[in-house]
Amino acid sequence: MAPVTRLAMAASIVGGAAIAAQILYPLVSGRALDAVTVAVVVLLASASIVHALATRGLRFAVVLVVATAGVGYASEVLGTITGIPYGAYHYVPDGLGPVVADVPVVVPFAWTAGFYPVWIVATIVCSRLRPRMRAVARVPLVAVGMVGWDLYLDPQMVADGRWVWHRADAGLPGLEHIPLTNYAGWFAVAILMAIVVTVGGGDGARRGADLARDALPVVLFAWTWLGSALAHAVFLDAPELRWSAMYGFVGMGLLGVPAVVVFAARTHRTPPTAGQSGSRLAR
Repeated sequence: MAPVTRLAMAASIVGGAAIAAQILYPLVSGRALDAVTVAVVVLLASASIVHALATRGLRFAVVLVVATAGVGYASEVLGTITGIPYGAYHYVPDGLGPVVADVPVVVPFAWTAGFYPVWIVATIVCSRLRPRMRAVARVPLVAVGMVGWDLYLDPQMVADGRWVWHRADAGLPGLEHIPLTNYAGWFAVAILMAIVVTVGGGDGARRGADLARDALPVVLFAWTWLGSALAHAVFLDAPELRWSAMYGFVGMGLLGVPAVVVFAARTHRTPPTAGQSGSRLAR
């Protein structure tokens, strides 16, 4: 078996373990919940990094980590010190493992875990564009997808006591305790991450998405989009999560629905007739 194939299989196994850990999440509490929370982040980030390495090469994988975990950590340190770019907040001690500069070490890798599936789905949505246009259009789409993901993440983690916002009256209806500046900050930071990956990721950043090769990140995106909506609406206890179920479903749907349309178009595409040339189909 080729090394690339082994890496891709390893990524799928790790991704499956991440989904299993998320299924376990509503069933545990206390220290067990702390451990499962950290495990979900580590497993999702690991699956994303290994898949990126297998399908897009070492350069892309390194840039992915630097752009997401690196930029994400810097933004979190800046955010906890100054309130910029997200608004004033602080992490609650314990629960998420080691802390450096008041930010749990695992937190930056949550950016990696969320970014890569969103990047792949945004690439699929832009797949009919020319490569240069695809690179430009993908950047804001990635930011939209990341904000949609945070509409699930932030309410759930705040409900679990992972971090605390210093204002309780500046957010969306039902989620007033999470300020709107948070989502603006997520959009801006995700834009920066997407630009860094686009510019620094080499051929891996320019490579289009393939539905077979990129099944894992697509599944992780769909699982997060649809599974989180179900979990927040039904399985998790905090009443404000009924609101995040709606907001997150719509937010991630701004990327997910166009992706479904592209999938459907590819599935129902009329097969070429014997008289059609390959070059004509390619155009």
